[in-house]
Amino acid sequence: MPVGRVRDGALDLLKWLALLSMVLDHLRYVGLDLDGLYVPGRLAFPWFCLAIAANLHRARDLAVSGRWRYLGWLLLFSVISEVPYRLFIEDADTLNVLPTLALGLLVARGWQQKTFIDRGLALIAVTIAAVFSSQLMFGFFGVLLPLAMLLVFRRPWYFSVLPGLVCVAANQWQVLLNSGTPVALLGLATCLIAPLLGMVLLRHAKSAGPPAMRRWAYALYPMHFLLLLLLRHIIA
Repeated sequence: MPVGRVRDGALDLLKWLALLSMVLDHLRYVGLDLDGLYVPGRLAFPWFCLAIAANLHRARDLAVSGRWRYLGWLLLFSVISEVPYRLFIEDADTLNVLPTLALGLLVARGWQQKTFIDRGLALIAVTIAAVFSSQLMFGFFGVLLPLAMLLVFRRPWYFSVLPGLVCVAANQWQVLLNSGTPVALLGLATCLIAPLLGMVLLRHAKSAGPPAMRRWAYALYPMHFLLLLLLRHIIA
């Protein structure tokens, strides 16, 4: 989401890299032996959460209508994306990732804004995350990750261990640890350091000039499922 008059090139770069990581992760499902892509794929979700935290930090004085618009786009594409997501991930046992991000936005915004309605919505979001954790991609801790990112957004680099641990908890760390494979262990390590890598990028890539990622970019989420589904049919 664009915030303010001046775009942040580092934030746009973070979003593009998160999108690339997500596509790489989902390439594992096209029918090729690409299990190693699980590792860079662990960057996608924490970097999307970091983008939410960055937008909230920049938009803390944004008009109320602007804040609702941000949530509205996430909810709209949560619904639009569910069918392409189910078509591509045939054995999916959770919703697509956007409901998790929408709930995470409410939780982080409730901490930031401190108004009655924002705090109330944050409480509702936490309750939904706790009750329906198994239906949400990345579960309860995934909903908490944008808040964890926001809490340490302007703090020294070593505070990134907090969102790193939350990210590990959101990624079924026990299953990965018990697996013990190099891919699983590298995936865990990537989850732990992903917030730090993202924050370093935001602080030191200010001169970056990637294409601005505006509202049209929401459509890339359902579209990439359809394109990968087409690729899978071509390969098959």
